[in-house]
Formats: sequence, C-alpha cells, structure tokens
Amino acid sequence: MDDNKKIITYKDIKQSPEVRAYIKQADISLAALGLTEHSFAHVTKCAEVAGKLLQDLDYEPRKVELAKIAAFMHDIGNVINRVDHAQSGAMMAFWILDKMGMPYEETAMIINAIGNHDEGTAYPVNAIAAAVIIADKSDVRRSRVRDKKTIFSDIHDRVNYAVEKAELIMNKEDKEIVLNLKIDTSISSVMDYFEIFLQRMLLCRKAANFFGLDFKLNINDSEQA
Repeated sequence: MDDNKKIITYKDIKQSPEVRAYIKQADISLAALGLTEHSFAHVTKCAEVAGKLLQDLDYEPRKVELAKIAAFMHDIGNVINRVDHAQSGAMMAFWILDKMGMPYEETAMIINAIGNHDEGTAYPVNAIAAAVIIADKSDVRRSRVRDKKTIFSDIHDRVNYAVEKAELIMNKEDKEIVLNLKIDTSISSVMDYFEIFLQRMLLCRKAANFFGLDFKLNINDSEQA
C-alpha cells in the first residue's frame, strides 16, 4: 500500500456527508431537468448489482468493494452539469478519494470506471468499469419515474413506468448475463424501449464481453438480443 494511505470501504463512502450532499443535489438538478430518479435508490442498487457481478465472477473481495464504491459515486458529476457528467464525476471522485487517503492505484481504477460509464463516451476499460456499466444501464424500473402525469408525454418516463419487473441474472454455465424484463405493453411498446435503450444495451454487451460472457435481453419471455 502507498505510504500514509488507508483502506477506504464502501461503508465509508455511503456514510460520507460530502458524497451524500453531492448525490442529493445532483438528483435535485436532474429533477429540474425532468429526468428520472438518480438519487440514493439508484446508486445503491447500482453498487449492489456491480458488487454481486464481480463476486459471482470470483473477483477478489477488494475488487468487489471498489466496484461498489465506484457505482455509488458514478453519478456525482451531475451536480455540475448533466453534460459530460462522467468526466466531471471522475474528477470529483479523485479529489474526494485522495483527500480520504485511498491508495493511488485504487483511486485510479475507480475514476477510470466512473469516467467510462456514460453511453456517449463509455467503454469497459477494466472489470470495475464493466460491472458499473451493466449495473447502471440495467436499472430500469417504475419507481424511477417521479411523476405519473408525464408517462404519456415523456418517452423515458413511459418506458421506465411500463417496467413491472426487472431482473439481472448471471448464468456462468451458459456464459451469459440476461436482463429479464416484464413490460406492460399497454403503457409502452417494446419498440419504445429500444428507441431509448438500444445504445445502452449495446454497451452492456461490450461490458459482458469483457468478462467473456454474452449479454441477452429478454422482454416478456421473448429473447430480444
């Protein structure tokens, strides 16, 4: 370990008043823009999913912990602006983690992952980044919609609200990760889903390929990809 550096845990990050303040204000900003929930429910779910992915793939416990930290912090850049939030979030994470005393090598992996999670510029450059990508892009659910009145005027809200159930399943024997969705097609068509999420699903495929796995999407018991 680097001299004078400390082991920073996922619990430390979750309880950090600084990190929590940035996540809270970032979500307030996104609410003003009319975007779906990006607050503690989203980042906590992402952390749990990213950590479980690496755990199921037999990565060492510390790498699992770093994935959870990166996933919890991945959207803090929205506090500055939605545009280029992955890159600004990576810079913010660097200053926070360096100040907390995290070893340089670990900080580097985390900011690398955060800077590569947005579909406009993302790439699964390491295992943590790949796990964060899959966790983030698979978080589609009804509870992310802030106002039911917008579901027929905003396609993002409509698609999220239509999802009655979402389940990400790792199948190591078949070497695949499957996102199973149950969608109420009276609210949103499958085509609406692909209009919004196609780029994200293609990114999930790249992330799964990083682990030597296929990514498959199953909507209403019908394989889509």
